Amino acid sequence: MKLLFSISLLVVCLTNINAQSINWMSMNEALKAQKDEPKKIIVDVYTNWCGPCKLMDKRTFSHPEVAKYINKHFYAVKFNAEGTEEITYKDYTYKNIHFDESRSPKQRNGQHLFANALKVSAYPTVVFFDENSDVISPVVGYKTPQQLELYLKMIATDKYAEIKTQEAWKAYQENFTSTF
Repeated sequence: MKLLFSISLLVVCLTNINAQSINWMSMNEALKAQKDEPKKIIVDVYTNWCGPCKLMDKRTFSHPEVAKYINKHFYAVKFNAEGTEEITYKDYTYKNIHFDESRSPKQRNGQHLFANALKVSAYPTVVFFDENSDVISPVVGYKTPQQLELYLKMIATDKYAEIKTQEAWKAYQENFTSTF
């Protein structure tokens, strides 16, 4: 019995040692880092009350291959679309002027102006930015690791610039092979 427990404990420890998590930062930190070392940005736009957002954290962003790929190719940002963080982007400071302190974190609150500027209307939404901090594209809704992989690799390799028609997008999806 002790041997079985020891082996189980060893497996859990080794799994935790090899587990990788995403190096999340704020948008301001990512924009600053981008000036020193240009890299694309991925922003997870979420809210506290959003069930699919929590599921995406638990199932997609915690996937070891997703975390490894994001850390290698992107600056990763967690952004609460109903939070109070001030973000300075393109010489403008965005705030949440609609935030109501009397509301519980589990209740809906006013949308942050940065989320509004990104035209985010559903959660979760993942927004990709290029190395110059320009928006590439939002991706709306819950995504599994394999569904997100399609976008991660398309953006990281700049293939998105080649996809100009619905037919090209369909062909990209059909020819894509997941490795996650």
